[in-house]
Amino acid sequence: MYSASLPPPRRDFISVTLSPGGGGIEAAVGGGGYNNSKAWRRRSCLRKWKQLSRLQRSVILFVFAFLAVCGVITYANMAEPWKSLTSRSTEEQKTDLEIPGLNPANQAVLPIPKKADPNLGDYSDFSLQKPPKELPVRRGPPNLQLRPPRRNTKVKSQEGAAKTEEEPRQAVQEHKTQKSVISWRGVVIEPDQITESPSNKIKELDKPSPVESEDQKEPVPLNERQMAVIEAFRHAWKGYKEFAWGHDELKPISKSFSEWFGLGLTLIDALDTMWILGLKEEFAEAKKWVVTELNFDKNVDVNLFESAIRILGGLLSTYHLSGDSLFLEKAKDIGSRLMPAFNTPSKIPFSDVNIGRGTAHPPRWTSDSTVAEVTSIQLEFRELSRLTGEEKFQKAVDGVMQHIHSLPGKNDGLVPMFINTNSGQFTHLGVYTLGARADSYYEYLLKQWIQGGKKENELLEDYVKGIEGVKTHLLRKSQPKRLTFVGELAHGRFSAKMDHLVCFLPGALALGVHNGLPSDHLDLAIELAETCYQMYAQVETGLSPEIVHFNMHAQKERKDVEIKAADRHNLLRPEAVESFFYLYRFTGDKKYQDWGWEILQNFNKYTRVPTGGYTSINNVQNPSNPEPRDKMESFFLGETLKYLFLLFSDDVDLINLDKYVFNTEAHPLPIWHQQQ
Repeated sequence: MYSASLPPPRRDFISVTLSPGGGGIEAAVGGGGYNNSKAWRRRSCLRKWKQLSRLQRSVILFVFAFLAVCGVITYANMAEPWKSLTSRSTEEQKTDLEIPGLNPANQAVLPIPKKADPNLGDYSDFSLQKPPKELPVRRGPPNLQLRPPRRNTKVKSQEGAAKTEEEPRQAVQEHKTQKSVISWRGVVIEPDQITESPSNKIKELDKPSPVESEDQKEPVPLNERQMAVIEAFRHAWKGYKEFAWGHDELKPISKSFSEWFGLGLTLIDALDTMWILGLKEEFAEAKKWVVTELNFDKNVDVNLFESAIRILGGLLSTYHLSGDSLFLEKAKDIGSRLMPAFNTPSKIPFSDVNIGRGTAHPPRWTSDSTVAEVTSIQLEFRELSRLTGEEKFQKAVDGVMQHIHSLPGKNDGLVPMFINTNSGQFTHLGVYTLGARADSYYEYLLKQWIQGGKKENELLEDYVKGIEGVKTHLLRKSQPKRLTFVGELAHGRFSAKMDHLVCFLPGALALGVHNGLPSDHLDLAIELAETCYQMYAQVETGLSPEIVHFNMHAQKERKDVEIKAADRHNLLRPEAVESFFYLYRFTGDKKYQDWGWEILQNFNKYTRVPTGGYTSINNVQNPSNPEPRDKMESFFLGETLKYLFLLFSDDVDLINLDKYVFNTEAHPLPIWHQQQ
């Protein structure tokens, strides 16, 4: 019972009425009306808030303040990465939709440039074979890996493997059709760039390379001369594929092959050529062989120099052009297997390495190495260090250059041809040449300086001194045309002998001028290029012999060029067309294209084998019987046809010489840029 003095307790209740039509709900609370209005809810919440104690309200306010602070911090940390991610995704989608050259309708044929020399008419009987209709328009490297992948990046399987975030930002995705989706043009190389050792660059390897949108240009369409090079390559490749697949060199006459190292030299040498020419189908089948068949774990002796420039250089170049890290892994494998060559008392490497046993030795007949060979492996090993972050490769080859820089026995910058691996001293002193055994020493002085950002002044100093030594001791004029040529010096006696190999020099001189060296180097380059052309033009087949001697005395009815019986072979060498390529790029003079066109026609006329392939010949002086040697050197596909294709192109961005430097086997490697 309740006390009489107390009022009866209030009974709260809720009633809910559901209308049959589902149109609404009626409710009453404690006898008061509730209509779910915003005003009613605000009054109810305020009443509940006032009923809380001061402590309770303080705790709630603190929690809300804490959550607000956490939200602000989280947004600050996540906003920028999210913005970058979405921006990059948008850019990639846009890039995928704007790929130049993938539309077959873009194909066009340019007229053949006018001939600069009336003698060109002598080759009018040459019939240009029409290339297949499926010739691709898209050519050239789609992606330049100007920064290496992180050191812990693993090689992906080439078919359908997912790319990780640690691969370069511009990596090309692999498709069955080998389509490229990222433009390869980008970074501007400046003369004040910084060259750093691999150890100093490791922390910077993951930074993206800058890509300038204004450099994304449509490639220049193929012209008829380039298409002729493609046809020549396919004919050579046909013979190699049918008769020498996976072997070092094709013997096209006997339809067989020859082995040197047993490592598929021709195939590896030609990988980047196929990429540049746009031969996707041929590249894909060659890549498959690299995946399934290329194995360096062999008990075989290889030459350090030849393996470095052809195999290591070819794999590194193909990695940069294709973006496929399979080739980098193979490059690291062969590079590591070549390192025992440097285990000598002087650190001047042995010439030969057994890549299976891990041992090295000099040639059987001497303890000397060739100066050109030990100083022409630097571009490749330095780049391998940059990509892998392992200093040992660059340290070994830089040590060789530093040793030779201060070595006595030079003659105004000219070096002898041999160096002893035990003492580290030059041998056979007093003999100086820019031909075999010394040529690429001078070439690599300049190209290492360019590769490293023009900061290694000792290399530049040695190169400039060497060129001055050439001018002082080796330059002469021939008769009757007064051609400038580079001879040889033996114990103070001059010889008017010049190897075809010396024809690399005009290109190197022009490249030096392009990178800021004195302009008189270009004048000399133009004169020497004329001489190299005359080494072809004054010969009955229009093909140069391996070695010429120049007539230095005016005599009636004698040409400038004289050929000895032992020197009249032609090995399909690239040096002349290499220099024509550089000079056309830097001068725009179309005579260099016309000279290259003559040479290509004469290769087709005198060295082409109908069943597939091209052969070196024994006698350039006998058009009726040039005496085929039954051998196609790997550099014919790796260098000669590549330089001809580039020579005939008017696209300066097709292997841009401000972004790439060619090794001595014509494998383009990136010029190091200052990491952003």
